[in-house]
Amino acid sequence: MFERIDEFRWRIPKSYKQGMRVDGIIYADEAMLEDIRSDKAAEQVANVAFLPGIVRYSFGMPDLHWGYGAPIGGVGAFDSETGVLVPGFVGYDINCGIRLVKTNLTEKDVKPRIRDLVYALYNDVPAGVGSKGDIKISASEERKLLVEGSKWVVERGYGNHDDLEYTEEHGAIKGANPDAVSPRAYERGKNQSGTLGSGNHFMEVQVVDEIFDKDAASVFDLAVGQVVLMIHSGSRGLGYQVCDDYTRDMIGCLSKYNISVPDRQLACAPVNSKEAQNYLGAMRCAANYAWANRQCLMHLARGVFEKVFQMSPKDLGMDLIYDVAHNIAKLEKYTIDGKEKTLCVHRKGATRAFPPGHPEIPQKYQKTGQPVIIPGDMGRNSYLLTGTKKAEETFYSTCHGAGRLMSRSAAIRACRGRSISRELEDKGIIVKSSGRETLAEEAPEAYKDVNEVVRIVEGAGISKRVARMRPIGVIKG
Repeated sequence: MFERIDEFRWRIPKSYKQGMRVDGIIYADEAMLEDIRSDKAAEQVANVAFLPGIVRYSFGMPDLHWGYGAPIGGVGAFDSETGVLVPGFVGYDINCGIRLVKTNLTEKDVKPRIRDLVYALYNDVPAGVGSKGDIKISASEERKLLVEGSKWVVERGYGNHDDLEYTEEHGAIKGANPDAVSPRAYERGKNQSGTLGSGNHFMEVQVVDEIFDKDAASVFDLAVGQVVLMIHSGSRGLGYQVCDDYTRDMIGCLSKYNISVPDRQLACAPVNSKEAQNYLGAMRCAANYAWANRQCLMHLARGVFEKVFQMSPKDLGMDLIYDVAHNIAKLEKYTIDGKEKTLCVHRKGATRAFPPGHPEIPQKYQKTGQPVIIPGDMGRNSYLLTGTKKAEETFYSTCHGAGRLMSRSAAIRACRGRSISRELEDKGIIVKSSGRETLAEEAPEAYKDVNEVVRIVEGAGISKRVARMRPIGVIKG
């Protein structure tokens, strides 16, 4: 199945399955490839290669693992005129994403108060399945939020306009269509603004423990020993419902548009069709909801830090470094065979990684490239990377995290009889969650080693390391 290209890339030739239109390319070393072999994700990389209009390759990042229809850790670009839009290749948690916030605090400042900080964050930031936030909005206001995203909540006092500058798409992707969102999705989303959610969503207090690129780190205002905050959340019930609505509705598009797929979970429609445009409008609404949600979460966290450390916002210096989406489809321009084309780039469990000089990243980051935020498991560490020019080969995409090794149910079985919170505390990490089962699902051994994942994407040249952070406090949904 796999043909070795070089140390960090492997090919699934299109001859592997009749009907593949392009090869699959997986970024991994030999050890990581063994983990991938034990999962069905590589088959899903091959399945994506069947889709009409796919350009170059079907990609799998080193954090690759099985997902709904398309793999998590998958990237694919489709010609906007001949290709398709695939809800299952965006996923159920639309714009599940991550933001990194710096502080002026050091580990010496925070460590004596870390338990107080973690418990205060847990108390003040709603978390868990079905958690409801303090931000109550009417139906008409919700429609505005879905169009305006982060800007809507900033204008109501949840942060400042500088936050928008350092959010992908300035926190609101254009073309959102509230009319394409179902009543059920509205109902699920109206009380969840400013809520963390469950599963792998988290808020993590971290310490910068190594700098790899001093020049880039100085641009990001980061130094060894400095405390940062990482926030991981998405579009909650609203985004889930949007995906559910459209994956079901698009099954009928397969026969309507004479599209053949090896898995009905890859149900899709031509990019320019009415069905795909409706999904795109709804997906953008969910993406904007997620950016607004993370903006609210950051605002709530800033308030907790100010309260615990009795510091003014200016002295605390909790500035947003960047916010990036992990699950999204976007129309982007690329040069293909000497011609500029608009492609519909699907990133599912993958991070956009624009290079230095790209016009869509903030002026401050023009020399460094786009910040790429890679969370690890709650027992190891996380990374800040930057995008590179070589990442053009993956449509400026890279990994998004460690990637699961175990299913949630397998992780729960493996952790039976153990106290994950005690094990983490023994490592100097204070954790608070809505339940013991959540911690078992998210146990460190349930994930690949993020250090290896990052080593591979840097070795392949599609990302560059800037800093490594280790957790000292974790809040789980």
